[in-house]
Amino acid sequence: MRKFLVVLDDSRECLNAMRFAAMRAAKTGGGVEILSVIAPDEFNHWIGVSDLMREEARERIEVHFEVFAKWMRDKQGIDPELVIREGEPVGQIIAQVQDDPDIGVLVLGAGTGRKGPGPLVTQMTKSAGSLPIPITIVPGDMSKERLEAVT
Repeated sequence: MRKFLVVLDDSRECLNAMRFAAMRAAKTGGGVEILSVIAPDEFNHWIGVSDLMREEARERIEVHFEVFAKWMRDKQGIDPELVIREGEPVGQIIAQVQDDPDIGVLVLGAGTGRKGPGPLVTQMTKSAGSLPIPITIVPGDMSKERLEAVT
C-alpha cells in the first residue's frame, strides 16, 4: 500500500498537510504515516534531565498525533501510523523515506507569512532532486473546501 508521509510539528500549516494526506489516502486506497522529529538541541542538558525531557517530548507528540489520528479515523476512514525520530528534521525525513519503501509521497505544509514557506519546505525542496519520491506542498491557507476539491 502506498503511504503518504506527513510531518507533524507545531506549525499552523501542518494542519492542511495532514488534511491533504488523509483525503488523498482515503480516495486512493493508501495510508498515512505521520513523522515527528525531535531535534537534538532540545536535550543539551545533564543525562537525567535529558532523558526526562525526551520522554516529555514523546508524550506531547503522542497527544498531538491522537488529535489528528482521531479525525483521520472518524472523517476519512484512515488509521495513521506514528513514527518518532530524533535528529535533524531534513535528515530524518530522508532517512524515513529510505527506510520505508511503502512511502510514495511526502506531504509538507507551506507557511503563508513573509518569511516564505518555512524552513522545512525550503530545505526539502533543495533535496527534491535526490529523493526517490515526489513532494506535495500544500498551501497553509488553503480552505477545507478547496482541499476537498483538489484531492
